[in-house]
Amino acid sequence: MHLMRLGPIGAEIPAVGDGDNVYDLRPLVGRLDGAFLASGGIARVREALAAGALPVLDGAASLRRGAPVAQPPAVICIGQNYAAHAAESGAEPPSSPIIFFKHPNTVVGPDDDVPFPPGATKLDWEVELGVVIGRSAWQLPSREAALEHVAGYTIVDDVSERAWQIEESGGQWSKGKSAPGFAPTGPWLVPADEVDAGALQLRSWVNGEARQDSVTADMIFDVGFIVWHLSQYLELSPGDLICTGTPEGVALSGRFPYLGAGDVVALEISGLGRQEHAVV
Repeated sequence: MHLMRLGPIGAEIPAVGDGDNVYDLRPLVGRLDGAFLASGGIARVREALAAGALPVLDGAASLRRGAPVAQPPAVICIGQNYAAHAAESGAEPPSSPIIFFKHPNTVVGPDDDVPFPPGATKLDWEVELGVVIGRSAWQLPSREAALEHVAGYTIVDDVSERAWQIEESGGQWSKGKSAPGFAPTGPWLVPADEVDAGALQLRSWVNGEARQDSVTADMIFDVGFIVWHLSQYLELSPGDLICTGTPEGVALSGRFPYLGAGDVVALEISGLGRQEHAVV
């Protein structure tokens, strides 16, 4: 089962994919957001599917794909969470999670164009496992308890402007992470109990050429630890999106050119779908 939002920007239809069919969730819910997740929405969708109570969404394949969860309250990111990526960035692997934020309005659909910002010079891609919080989490007692607060998983491109992130940041990375369209997200939210978050393959391509190819088992800090750790310092809210870091193979490494207008980025994570977007 995978949850999605389909249709024009601002008028997305909540839907669920199950097998070969896509079903309309409007008889059940108006919007897929944090409130829906916190109120047991995923369980209600499963019950409705089992009861055959949802109509097929006609023409689903022709509709734009939006981010699967509307308006996350926060987008919280973990930096240098793969040792090889830390090395290609010229840093030692962190001993504690590095945290930075993207503006929530960076979240767009998985196939929406990414605008090349005026004044940008070093635009980069980053395939990341996205974690969506399902209920409030504050000072959780353990990694195991933290996993109970995860609603599901998705794909995020943590688009970055490296000059703004590193050369103009003053030591805080969010300047290079928060321009419009800098977080293509989706296409799906897959419920947490259907995903082994420690055994997923992440891949990216630019103009059809392979860039990143790694597995989440290589993360320095796993999902349970990340959610637990964050909850010691801030209260996570339903719908919050956590980006868990990217593996090696980005332009910052010096091995590949930075993105320019007309480039097309594609990302995949096993079981979570594929996204593809152009820089314009």
